[in-house]
Parts: sequence; structure tokens; C-alpha cells
Amino acid sequence: MLAAAVRAVEELGYPDTSVADITSRARVSRRTFYELFSDREECLAAALEDILGLIAAELAGAGLDGLAWRERVRGGLWAILSFFDREPALARVCVVQALRGGPRVLERREGVLARLAGVVDEGRLESERAARCTPLTAEGVVGAAFSIVYSRLLRGERGPLTGLFGELMGMIVLPYLGPAAARREQERAVPVAAASGARAGGGVVESVADPLGGVSMRLTYRTARVLEGIAEHPGSSNREAGECAGISDPGQVSKLLARLERLGLLANRTGGGRVMGEPNAWTLTAKGVVVARNIRMYSPAVAGREDAPVGVASSVGGRGVSPSDFDTRLGGT
Repeated sequence: MLAAAVRAVEELGYPDTSVADITSRARVSRRTFYELFSDREECLAAALEDILGLIAAELAGAGLDGLAWRERVRGGLWAILSFFDREPALARVCVVQALRGGPRVLERREGVLARLAGVVDEGRLESERAARCTPLTAEGVVGAAFSIVYSRLLRGERGPLTGLFGELMGMIVLPYLGPAAARREQERAVPVAAASGARAGGGVVESVADPLGGVSMRLTYRTARVLEGIAEHPGSSNREAGECAGISDPGQVSKLLARLERLGLLANRTGGGRVMGEPNAWTLTAKGVVVARNIRMYSPAVAGREDAPVGVASSVGGRGVSPSDFDTRLGGT
């Protein structure tokens, strides 16, 4: 749902994104939406929070603890700009679209800017010159840096934001350490790019691309269980696939498997040469493998929750939602 909110905001803009825009991209019902969020604003605020969590993970993995003030600011700025370059859609939602948000989004944005200003304000301890600065200096520096990044993202400039790194660092240290230190920052070599630490944690970043792209279906609990079961046990018969999904009616199982076969997610290894009475032997196609993998990708982050999405019950020993509850939430069968 959060990934769908990000896609909708990126395509339509924050003011024009509706609940219907989010649910259509997430392929869920309005009922499901309102079981999770009270309104559109809460959903979009949660999406922003998820993006900020990914940025926080980047900063946590940057090894900034124990560094001197200037090096902490330098490492943090590089981590943020690098993340934005890797994830331009998330950058635009976080920096550009958030400015057009409602009260909750704007309040969260102001809180982030205040925290950044607090870090920069620690520069007042660096020298006698720096001690003459005030907290307003840090607010101004952060506001100016944010405005520069905002304008680049708004215009859709192709150059990487990390290209601004030296000049932004010079602007930040100037009031605290003077012109000579600012020039040195502009001339220093940029840090070596590091692998992203946030991707491994999942979240919106992993989900911005539609996980069911190209598949005309609404994923329900039973569908997910069938795909996961066949992924774990290739060659499953109709009965075995039904057991994975908790479906005892042979007709329902046959209908579901035939639908998944038409969608190109399953293949029957017995083919057209099946002997009368021989059970089917279902396997995932290449497309089915991708969908099953995406289902599992979302499972660890929500395992055990009452609102857990597809795939959770099988991956955590059945502690997820029940078939009837899940299908009710999705509005499917």
C-alpha cells in the first residue's frame, strides 16, 4: 500500500492523489485501505515515514558515530545525497511533494529539518568564531541546502545531487570554520560510493516497482498460499496445492489452478500426455517464480501481525491472518 502511495504521488502529485489512486495501484479494495488508514493523509504520512526510515538506515550504516563534527556532517550529507541519487522517485516524494502535504506531513517535515539543524548547530563548539553563531545560523544553513536540493529535484535536472556535495559542505562549514575551511571542503575528494544498506531492510524502496506488474490479478490469501506451496514443493497435485491454501473443494482448487495457469504463473508438468487418473504436477513458470519471490519479500517485515499481507501465514508457521479474514480484506475469493 505504501509503495502504491509513492507511485501515485510521483505520478499525480500530492494534492491530486486520492484514495482511489492508491487502492487501484495497490490492487486492494477501499475497505482494505480504511482498515489500515483513517484517511489519505495518514497513508501518505506513513509512506513518508517509511522513506525517512530508509534514510535513517543509510545514516546508521555510514559509520558516523565518534567522528568529529565536520566529518559527521560530511558523511551524513554524502549518505543522503547518494540515497536520493539512487532513488529519485523517493527523493521527489520526500523533498518536493512533502512540501505540498497536509498538516501531519508538514509537521513531520519540520521535525526532520529541526533534527538536521540540531546536528549542524553542534558546530558552535568547534571554535571561538563558531561560538558567535546562533541556532538561527544552523536553521538558515539547513534551509538553504534543502532549498537547493528541492529546486534541482523540482526541475528534474539530470546531474547527480552528489555533484553539489563540495559546495554544500563549503556552505555549511563557512559560518563556523571560516572561508579557508570552506574552500578546503569544496576542493576535497568526494567519498567513495558505498553499497546501500537500506535496500536489505525492505520497505518502500523494494516496493516502488509494481510487484505484480504485467499480471492481471488481485492477489488473495489462497492464491498466495498456492504459489508459495508449489514453490516449496514443485510437482504438487491439485490436492496438495489445495492443502497449501486450505481449500478442500476439488472444484475450487481446479478453478484456481486453471486461472493461475492462464495467467502464466503455473505450468502442468504432465502436459497433454497425462494418463487418465494421473494427478497433475504443478510447477511455477519464470513469471510465477518472480511473483512468489515478491510475496516472500514482504513477509518478514510483518510476520505475526494481525494485518499481515500475503505469504505471512505459510512463512511463519500459520501465525498470519486466516483465509477468510484475508479474502474479506482484499475483497476477493
